Amino acid sequence: MDVSGGRGQPRPGNDESAEHTGPEAQAPGGTGDGPTTPSAPTPADGTDARPEGHTPGPGAPPPERGTPQDTGADPDDAPAPGQDRHRTPAHTEPVADRPARPSQAPAGRPEHPDHPFAHSGSGKGQPPQRPEERKRGGLLMGRPFGVPVYVAPSWFLVAILITWVFGGQIDRVLPELGAVSYLVSLFFAVAFYASVLVHELAHTLAALRFKLPVRRIQLQFFGGVSEIEKEAETPGREFVLAFVGPLLSLVLAGLFYLGLLAVDPGSVPGVLLAGLMVSNLIVAAFNLLPGLPLDGGRMLRAVVWAITGKPMTGTVVAAWVGRALAVCVLIGLPLLTQSGALGSDAVDNVGMDTVLDALLAAILAAIIWTGAGNSLRMARLREHLPELRARTLTRRAVPVESDTPLSEGLRRANAAGARALVVVDADGVPVSLVREAAIVGVPEHRRPWVPVGTLAQDITEGMRVSAELAGEELLDALRATPATEYLVVEETGEIYGVLSAADVERAFVKAMARPS
Repeated sequence: MDVSGGRGQPRPGNDESAEHTGPEAQAPGGTGDGPTTPSAPTPADGTDARPEGHTPGPGAPPPERGTPQDTGADPDDAPAPGQDRHRTPAHTEPVADRPARPSQAPAGRPEHPDHPFAHSGSGKGQPPQRPEERKRGGLLMGRPFGVPVYVAPSWFLVAILITWVFGGQIDRVLPELGAVSYLVSLFFAVAFYASVLVHELAHTLAALRFKLPVRRIQLQFFGGVSEIEKEAETPGREFVLAFVGPLLSLVLAGLFYLGLLAVDPGSVPGVLLAGLMVSNLIVAAFNLLPGLPLDGGRMLRAVVWAITGKPMTGTVVAAWVGRALAVCVLIGLPLLTQSGALGSDAVDNVGMDTVLDALLAAILAAIIWTGAGNSLRMARLREHLPELRARTLTRRAVPVESDTPLSEGLRRANAAGARALVVVDADGVPVSLVREAAIVGVPEHRRPWVPVGTLAQDITEGMRVSAELAGEELLDALRATPATEYLVVEETGEIYGVLSAADVERAFVKAMARPS
């Protein structure tokens, strides 16, 4: 409900979200991995909606006759809003995180139909968060342009593999080096990943140029990741953002070729420059393949987006092309290697090299297939994120003074059809929010003697959110100040109601479960 910021009195015309109509007590908190859909619908537009009969009549029983239900939402299992992740040469992390745990509560009639005050109980409800907010991602190497660069543990395994394989090749070309060839090969591995870092920095600089925040760069198994938190606003920017990475790899290959012309190809510098030239050409060619999650797939998505005007259509097309590409890599790469089409001698029998080629093809195919699927899931998430609106998710609230007994506060909430309590001072200015978890912990027989002020949490600046927030802006605001409840205010400063993080999490899971 709307409460005047000056007097703190309820205004009769306030509307409330249909998402929280009546004694809804359903919440996430189970042990499964799949999303569920809450029973109450969420208005998709920006208007308020309160069905008829929402406010209990004068004869409604007091809240003491029912016990608020604990929803037990777990923030660590909440999904995350989308990130654009540019990977080089292949994408190795899922773009979409697994959804929050489903609700164990039945989808039908609430447990306490006479109690309009639904509580999240455990106090665990938090806005959906990215796992990246809870893990560093490896060894921090620096912060170029303010973006942290991490080296994942898997990189060291690949560096050892490159050192072993390339060292053997150097030993055949320059046998006089002996064991030093492996030291040269280690230098090549480091230089190769430095060129991968340059590729990722190209994506990062383009994103920053378009005012898209970049969370981090990570060097890892089979390449690198640039984690861009938001999607490009236009297909043209999307195309540029994807193309600059392969373009920089081609530029590096050209520079290494020019360097190769100035040295003896049979010397150590010549072997290193030739290897770096070829590796950057491979990186560029691989990333230009037209399928998500590769850069070429993002370029294809941008083209389809520009033609159809629908980014979701572009994602679907590029993702399915990516899946077809994964099948081609799985089957075609071993056949090309065995036939000698890639420059090696043809192989008639199955040996260790053939097994390694098949294993490499399987890994690359799995990476591409998984990345394409994750791109589809993230596109669906972005499509439904605007449905998360503070105005439609906010609970009506009644103002109470700090020394008001809890039983009286709940009685007033029941009479007003509200589901939250805001503690105000003598001038009607809100100072704290009564925590649902604290209410659950008070036995009914003690509620007449417990003042609501002892159960309230002081309102900090970050706990005041605008009723106009929606989508990623809403989630970003809640993540900036983790709490279980937030005071929602109008642009004029008037109180609109209280937003529960558990309600946002439920709506988030519902949006993920809804088909595109």
